[in-house]
Amino acid sequence: MLSKKARFTFATAIIGSMIAMTGCSGGNQSASTGKSAEKPAASTPAGKKVINISLKADPPSLDPSQSNALVDRQVQNSIYDKLFDLDKDGKIVPVLVDSYEVSQDGKVYTFKLKTGIKFHDGTEFNAEAVKFNIERDKADNSRRKNEMNFVQKVDVIDPQTVKVELSEPFSPFISILTDRSGMMVSPEAVKKYGDDYLNHPVGTGAYVFVEHVNGDHVTLKKNENYWNGKVNIDELNYKVFTNGTAAVQNLKSGQLDFIDEVPTKEIKGLDNNPTAKVVAKAGMAYQGFYLNTKQEPFTNKFLRQAVNKAVDRDAFIKVVLDGFGTPANSPFGPGNLAFGDSDKVEKPNKQEIKDLLAKGGKPDGFSFKLQIGTSPVNEQFGAVIQNMLKPYGIQVELEKVEFGTMLENGANHKFQALQLGWSGRPDPDQSFFDFVVTGQPNNYASISNPELDNLAKQARVELDPVKRKAIYDQAMEIVHDESEYVHIYHDFNRFGVSKKVTGFEYIPDGIIHTQKLDKK
Repeated sequence: MLSKKARFTFATAIIGSMIAMTGCSGGNQSASTGKSAEKPAASTPAGKKVINISLKADPPSLDPSQSNALVDRQVQNSIYDKLFDLDKDGKIVPVLVDSYEVSQDGKVYTFKLKTGIKFHDGTEFNAEAVKFNIERDKADNSRRKNEMNFVQKVDVIDPQTVKVELSEPFSPFISILTDRSGMMVSPEAVKKYGDDYLNHPVGTGAYVFVEHVNGDHVTLKKNENYWNGKVNIDELNYKVFTNGTAAVQNLKSGQLDFIDEVPTKEIKGLDNNPTAKVVAKAGMAYQGFYLNTKQEPFTNKFLRQAVNKAVDRDAFIKVVLDGFGTPANSPFGPGNLAFGDSDKVEKPNKQEIKDLLAKGGKPDGFSFKLQIGTSPVNEQFGAVIQNMLKPYGIQVELEKVEFGTMLENGANHKFQALQLGWSGRPDPDQSFFDFVVTGQPNNYASISNPELDNLAKQARVELDPVKRKAIYDQAMEIVHDESEYVHIYHDFNRFGVSKKVTGFEYIPDGIIHTQKLDKK
């Protein structure tokens, strides 16, 4: 058997992070709280170290098997350790796994686990727990089912060794274990709480769950027995701020220590601030909007193409992001294995767009409804799209929708157009397969193209990186033709950080990693 390090490498310095374009319910925050102007700021007991982190939306689920939102991951990464994770260079490194091997045919993975680790409820982390988690993620009701579809069998060799057999080679497998499929939950907690487990999450991570007040905050406390080094902070509070400007005000006043996403318009105001700074670096995501291929008017491919080509990416980035982004025409940003010419974008060609409208039977244009989030940035997103499409007779009606409802509408295909992005993952498959293959969970646009399905499946089982890249290039030609999603830009992760906070290490996954944080 060959070691994984000898057989695979992953290029992961991918640009772009999902903007707060899908925030939850709006409202004005005071300078002391994340939800209402009436609630006073909580006092901090003397000597207690507390870090307050703003989230652009309320986390829908803290259960990794059910989660599908970036804000979930912000909290989950403090509660759960993963089998693997990313380092500051975006490279995959073992965490709960001590060492591992991969068979010559790429179908058998043997994991040797670290020892002496316990879940927050005192139960042992071991090979049985890994088997439980993988099989749970394979279940029909799990959002991780597709990621684990290739897993055929999980065997416990001994308490610290687990063998995973795949039905065929699956290139993204280790990369998938750096995300929610690699988060290890307590089997006993799942058995105890059942469907209510999302309200009682238990992992092995640096922080222990205390409470989740929907729409307001999630509180975690220090894991006093953390296996992977000292935890310096006594309490983490994730506070919901749908208004990014209000979050910045709270950061400046000291009521917040972190902002998960600084509005681009606020960056200059923090450049020389004595109490806070901005960390703006390349991430892994893309942003844009879906066009529902099963609802009029977007059952017509030519009309989808017209909308796609009418969006001026450069102008959008200048107006909405103040230049903090790069134009996108694919889910693959610079640094991704599949990045290349498929991501290049041309300026809108007026005659080409008119020709497409004529081919689609709507030479004078048409109208459609675009669902957007409720924050001011969402509104700006929608207004800019409206203005860009209007000269072609394409009228856009904006409908503001709460974040959780947007996810439900996407999953149930209840929209004409829907503004949602993706926070990105290290392997191209994780930003592609679920979004374009017939019947997959993130295929909100309901695209169904047998040739595209086949190419996406080929890319998953191909182990040669050069051959995989060629397959993705071919697949993207079909995606551009289908135009079921309008890729607009690759964003930057934009964290606001108090200068009292120390130990922060930027990781290109867009997550605020809290394990090593301290506070002056």
